[in-house]
Amino acid sequence: MLFTTVLFLVITTSLFSAASIPTPNHGRSFQQCFYSCYSNNHTQVVIARNSPLYSPLLNSSIRNNRFLNSSSFDLWSKPEFIVTPTRESHIQATIICAKRSGFQVRTRSGGHDYEGLSYSSSTHQKFVLVVLSNFRSIEVDIENETAWVETGATLGQLYYRIAEKSRVYGFPAGSCPTVGTIFRKYGLAADRVMDARMVDANGEIMDRNSMGEDLFWAIRGGGGASFGVILAWKVELVPVPEIVTIFRFAVNNISLKALLNRTSTFDGFFKAKSDYAREPISGLGLEGLFKRVLEQESSMLILTPYGGRMGEIPDSETPFPHRRGYIYKIQYIVTWDTEEETSLHMRWIRELYEYMAPYVSKAPRAAYYNYRDLDLGRNGKNDDSYERARIWGLKYFNGNFDRLVRVKTAVDPSNFFWNEQSIPVLAPH
Repeated sequence: MLFTTVLFLVITTSLFSAASIPTPNHGRSFQQCFYSCYSNNHTQVVIARNSPLYSPLLNSSIRNNRFLNSSSFDLWSKPEFIVTPTRESHIQATIICAKRSGFQVRTRSGGHDYEGLSYSSSTHQKFVLVVLSNFRSIEVDIENETAWVETGATLGQLYYRIAEKSRVYGFPAGSCPTVGTIFRKYGLAADRVMDARMVDANGEIMDRNSMGEDLFWAIRGGGGASFGVILAWKVELVPVPEIVTIFRFAVNNISLKALLNRTSTFDGFFKAKSDYAREPISGLGLEGLFKRVLEQESSMLILTPYGGRMGEIPDSETPFPHRRGYIYKIQYIVTWDTEEETSLHMRWIRELYEYMAPYVSKAPRAAYYNYRDLDLGRNGKNDDSYERARIWGLKYFNGNFDRLVRVKTAVDPSNFFWNEQSIPVLAPH
């Protein structure tokens, strides 16, 4: 949501607060509660399981067939309802009505979730899914070198809107070659966030000023879905040369508008894991790594170099801790075509990960949160304790994990925004 200042103020003041939502009877269903707040012209906002729209909508941004065409995934629980909000007040009502109906809330924006936790649950928790695909407004302010971006927008859409206004500004988002590689010069996307708007567990809309610096720190790299529903980010644009280099893709003659395409061209199964190297991997180690990768034709290694500006930013500046002293990040990926191959390829990548242990970071063995990996550990249905979450939390966040836990405990003490790798709350003394 990239508003001009005037439009931002008009829309903000026009939204009702959580307190103004009518109080429904506790015995009513989620749908009844939601529609007690709105007239009949909002009937397509909440999609029930028996709706013909349910499955196409749920599957629309699943990028991994492990969570689409898999009998094992059929055992995971799917959302009781899917909400497709078109206004912020729809999200407020969703949170309030879900709490009153005994449901939790999960949020899906672009669908980039390696373990499918933004739209499913391995613990059979009942939840409502908020799909933010309608929240993709982008307003670029070249004069002030900023942009407001709603969280349903993709990186490609953001890049396109910036390029519409100027060819000498960019944004350091993403680390894959197709989405951005300039964070060694400018830091991470989270390092360039200036403000945010979110709905908390009480249904209140907050910005940086009202949420406070602790929560603002936590949502910039600590997993916003643990703390609320992020509506939009205000980001700082960075100067870039008008012509950087020339890329050659397998598909030629693609226009700039290809960045607006929200659909993935990948149609298969995959599993990914991550590591960080703090010292060069020995020749012997690389020999064994390449031997294993070459034996598995459908595998891939992505090495992302660190250093530069990344080494100048303190580890505690945001929840993302892997900065000074890290040479590069490793992403291991294996893909396959049919469900019958799943166990074979899952075993292969886990054995590769075990092989790499002597050559990568230790105590903890670091991992990248955006390459979510349930092999590292997960919250349990009846055990989401700090001690259990710390097993995987230190790998993702290292020394910042404890601060994230304290923030989570303060802003969402009932752990309403829960998933298998959400930040836990501290037990009351």
